[in-house]
Amino acid sequence: MIWLASLTILLPFLGAFAGMLLGPRLTRLLGGGSPLRSGPALIACAPIAVSLVLSAAVAFTVWRDPGARTGSLTVIDTGSVPIQVALQVDGLAALVGLMVCCVALAVQMYSVAYMDGDRRHSSYAAFIALFTAAMLLVVYSGDLLVLYAGWEVMGVCSYFLIGHHWEDRANSRAAVKAFLVTRSGDVGFLLGILILGISAKTFSIEGVLRQVFELPHSAVTAAALLLLAGVAGKSAQFPLHTWLPDAMAGPTPISALIHAATMVAAGIYVVARLFGVFATASAALAVLGVLAVISMVGSALAALAQDDLKRVLAYSTISQLAVMACGLAVGADTAAIFHLVTHGAFKALLFLAAGCVIVTAGSNMLAHYGGLRRAMPITFVSMTIGLAALAGVPPLSGWFSKDSVIEAAQHAALHGGPEAELNSTGWFAYEPLDQNSAVVGIYALETPSALAWPIYLGLLVTVALTAAYAMRTWLMTFFGEQRGTFEARDPSRIMTWTVAALAVPAAILGFFGLGAEELRPHVGSALLSAVLVALGAGGAFYVWNRDPALDPARALGRVRPVFARAFYVDELYDLLIVRPVRALARHTVTVDARGVDAAVVGTGRAARWLGGVLRVPQNGNAQAYLTGLLAGVIVITAGVVLFR
Repeated sequence: MIWLASLTILLPFLGAFAGMLLGPRLTRLLGGGSPLRSGPALIACAPIAVSLVLSAAVAFTVWRDPGARTGSLTVIDTGSVPIQVALQVDGLAALVGLMVCCVALAVQMYSVAYMDGDRRHSSYAAFIALFTAAMLLVVYSGDLLVLYAGWEVMGVCSYFLIGHHWEDRANSRAAVKAFLVTRSGDVGFLLGILILGISAKTFSIEGVLRQVFELPHSAVTAAALLLLAGVAGKSAQFPLHTWLPDAMAGPTPISALIHAATMVAAGIYVVARLFGVFATASAALAVLGVLAVISMVGSALAALAQDDLKRVLAYSTISQLAVMACGLAVGADTAAIFHLVTHGAFKALLFLAAGCVIVTAGSNMLAHYGGLRRAMPITFVSMTIGLAALAGVPPLSGWFSKDSVIEAAQHAALHGGPEAELNSTGWFAYEPLDQNSAVVGIYALETPSALAWPIYLGLLVTVALTAAYAMRTWLMTFFGEQRGTFEARDPSRIMTWTVAALAVPAAILGFFGLGAEELRPHVGSALLSAVLVALGAGGAFYVWNRDPALDPARALGRVRPVFARAFYVDELYDLLIVRPVRALARHTVTVDARGVDAAVVGTGRAARWLGGVLRVPQNGNAQAYLTGLLAGVIVITAGVVLFR
């Protein structure tokens, strides 16, 4: 089992290494022809395809024989707390690992056609493979510092992939912004790991969770809050969410990879993996719930007013990640992971389908589309499924997973308390790591009504808003009259059939949750969710139908610019952080030039002047030397006579 997980991680890493070295050479060797025969395509797709098979084998084994397995490669003695280079595979890791491999392979296949002719395709494909390996390391890691290594490699890969077309100033700016914002959160993440490891005397995830009840509560709370800083950065939650919409400057397949299976999913996964820590530190879950409500509703409103198709999907990602965070905040960790998996399917589908539209239309703007449903039938059907799953239309996958989160929030709001949570998602039991070990811990999580009610109401508002912006996107893209001058048609078969393949899990994945009681639809919450979806979508359709040539977002009136600028958070950061830092930099340059540099230059000039003065008597004239000597003797003699 563990060796299968090791190979699942190792193969994409080796593919990345080989792609960097051999990709261009193989391209020249194979010559032209089909994009599938290119060196980058062969090196990039083959290892991830094998990793997908291996991850499926891992998931099947865990499904047949539930329980966690661990394996250690080596132990690094640091002189204090040792670092165990180990992997841990359980149901959570197996499920998320399978999702990562599926999306990564779809992105690599899609990129074969999307990036055909790009002179840096080799490095692009290699970084995707390295990105995938890093996320798999996070998923399968059994040690916090090993997890952190994968966490940081993802950040570096995102920088290079977002800025792939670095010649464009917007791309390079977006890459730097993503790197800096996520790194600022990662400082807290590393400190949280160190506090946990030093307090528990081990960085092993198993060891930390076993001792979490025995650790000082202040240390656990501090660690959980610091970990949330990294989670907020990676999963683009308020107030560290601003990098994600700007990351749309990168290639569309990269957006699909980041938004669906890697990077942003890592934060939610870590909270679920270390849920014992967060559940013990109730303050951390309260902070997570507050940030999630702000991110969820605010991003849904921002998505409603965006003109750029990819930015609509970007704000949608922030909002849906916040839905998962809400599930974790009320104790529904299983429901949150279920939504993470379904979101990975339909969000990868939506971004890759958006790439088909963008390639065809030559524009990201919704105002340049219209009437594409007949000319792009495969893209139309696939994107319809993706948007319906995003909105939560039954019986698509998003409806099942979102309903399970809403039901948990409703239960916490109406029946909060440890006694009431006895038979609901407020109770958690960690799986034994082997057949001989005991259950790590069973405990109740009490969600205060003051937190549960805002979460529940925020989820209901988000359902309606999500349906509204999904309907607006669908209508403006595929209905009405074509507003551009391009030739509308589905792009290459590789791209369209990859999108069509992703439409299948986006449609049916929700049915796989019926085996778990906490994931089955509940009549009350399901009906309420369906009504809100109908209201949100119906409102958008009503406004659009009055004049299909106009944008339905016009109904927002004066608040539309506020929503379109995402409540001016970027402008606030510019005012409070960017401008002061730039001003400080300018003053530093001035002080350096007029102070430090002036002192150094002045010292040099003074030394040169003094040297010039001292050189005057050293003119090489022997008569002058003799005259000076005699004059000195006379002066000394006179002085002796006078002052004797």
